Amino acid sequence: MDLFEYMRNTNMETEAPLAARMRPRTLDEVVGQDHIVGKDTLLYRAIKADKISSVIFYGPPGTGKTTLAKVIANTTSAQFCQINATVAGKKDMEEVVAKAKELQGMYGRRTILFIDEIHRFNKGQQDYLLPFVEDGTIVLIGATTENPYFEVNGALISRSIVFELKPIPMEGIKELLKKAVYDADRGMGAYDAVIDDDALEFLADISGGDARHALNAVELGIMTTERGEDGKIHITLEVAKECIQKRVAKYDKGGDNHYDTISAFIKSMRGSDPNAAVYYLARMLNAGEDIKFIARRIMICASEDVGNADPNALVVATNASLAVERLGMPEARIILSQAATYVACAPKSNASYLAIDEALQTVEQTGNLPIPPHLQDAHYKGAAKLGHGIGYKYAHDYPNHYVEQQYLPYELSGKEFYSPTGNGYEVKIREHMKRIRGQ
Repeated sequence: MDLFEYMRNTNMETEAPLAARMRPRTLDEVVGQDHIVGKDTLLYRAIKADKISSVIFYGPPGTGKTTLAKVIANTTSAQFCQINATVAGKKDMEEVVAKAKELQGMYGRRTILFIDEIHRFNKGQQDYLLPFVEDGTIVLIGATTENPYFEVNGALISRSIVFELKPIPMEGIKELLKKAVYDADRGMGAYDAVIDDDALEFLADISGGDARHALNAVELGIMTTERGEDGKIHITLEVAKECIQKRVAKYDKGGDNHYDTISAFIKSMRGSDPNAAVYYLARMLNAGEDIKFIARRIMICASEDVGNADPNALVVATNASLAVERLGMPEARIILSQAATYVACAPKSNASYLAIDEALQTVEQTGNLPIPPHLQDAHYKGAAKLGHGIGYKYAHDYPNHYVEQQYLPYELSGKEFYSPTGNGYEVKIREHMKRIRGQ
């Protein structure tokens, strides 16, 4: 390292944003990830013993993915290299691999390659790493905000351990904020600022577990607030609200948050909880989810989970789908809410869903069994000579417009696929079927 590089690094340490300066340097300083780096956990032991293997850190922004990589860099005896997938290319990886081979061959020294935003690499770039990860030329540490099982090649996943980082709890955020305000070494203690308890509580809550978001708000507040009569900078609740305008929305229409939220939405409607259904609907709308996608899921739930217990649910859901396409937002939110709450409050039955699945399974197992001759078409030329349609009983000629005859293939005689439940309109369906059959 030359003098200019040394001076650049020194200046960055003192002039970097607060969130970068407050980044934990050791495992003991890491906050909120005890499930993966608490004492005696696998990752804790591996880092302490300098025996880290290829890993992928996955979690929301501001939860410590890069921090853990930096901690490993501070503790390992291996050569540590870092690249960012948003700006790096294959050439950068080739240089790292070449140096890694040299270090391994001449000195027996390992190379750890940290790739931030690894999901940004395309399939070819990820594939390039495979043989070098497999033969131990490099130890890979990947960091991503996207679900790696969606965005990272399965071959890389199979050669790595995936660790999921969780949003930092409120108490952990509050601890970090207090250090940031009062620490004179790496924080902003030299500014002689104080933060009120309600402002601390507010920032810790609204940051949504994102430490960087909270620290940026504190830094902005201290740098832009005039000193009070006592000569101190006061971070009040009002100042905090000005510095962090909106709650962080953890939602990605292409990732696992998308699937988790729509899953919770559907399960809430299925579970007859209209309050939860509306809440998850609001989260999706707030994140800009496609209203046609939401409407389609409501239609599916209306048939799959409500079914004939309330046949009108599918009518409401289908009309809602047409209406949101014609109206768009913001009015579509009302229509989607009406449909979601109707489906959530409707009596439930999956009897139709179970019926078709069992019927499909039967068809797969038995093939195309012969259709009873009396049900076959009798209108084409020569049908009568073949006995098609002969003996068919016209249901409307009999009491209750019902007559008992064989409808299923004879091999499936007596088989039942649809069994109406005791919920909602299916009670009437069940009673009607018993009545016309004289049961």
